[in-house]
Amino acid sequence: MLSKDTIIYVDSIQDNFDKIYVNYFTRLHRFAKEYVMSDEDAENIVQDVFMMLWEKREVLNVQISLTAYLFSLVKNKCIDHLRRKVVAEEYRQELNMKLSSLEDLNRAFSSDEDIERFINDAINKLPKRCREIFIMSRIEGKKYQEIAEELNISVNTVENQMSIALKKLRIELKEYLPLLLFLTGVVK
Repeated sequence: MLSKDTIIYVDSIQDNFDKIYVNYFTRLHRFAKEYVMSDEDAENIVQDVFMMLWEKREVLNVQISLTAYLFSLVKNKCIDHLRRKVVAEEYRQELNMKLSSLEDLNRAFSSDEDIERFINDAINKLPKRCREIFIMSRIEGKKYQEIAEELNISVNTVENQMSIALKKLRIELKEYLPLLLFLTGVVK
């Protein structure tokens, strides 16, 4: 029987693999399940750890306690698993938002006037100076230098105000941004 504090060496892994598996599988599975909350995922994680242990048995030289080593491997696999789930969930949410947005397009824009009104409403929500600079730049087609001279402000201020305006418009129009970019070219 292997003790909890066993320091395992290359030849020990190969000779004692079955004992290691039997002694640790249940505890590692329980540990993994606490974090991944799925029997199947926990089992897959622990199986992966044991596969790695077996595949690297000839080059592996574990010089800490076997328990600490195995639990560390399972912990890291759980972290990887949860990170992948978070990314997948964020992607799923983004896709749902895009699907909803596409479905809403039919209801939101039945004419060019609807699109124009929607954009104008978003522009009118901008702070006064941002709105003024945005309109001069994007609608009147003036260059930043011209705007700066006309308003008696620096070009840097114009750039900052345009940055603020575009950021706010992206947020306000986020559900319809791809369509609006295509149709108008106003928000870049």
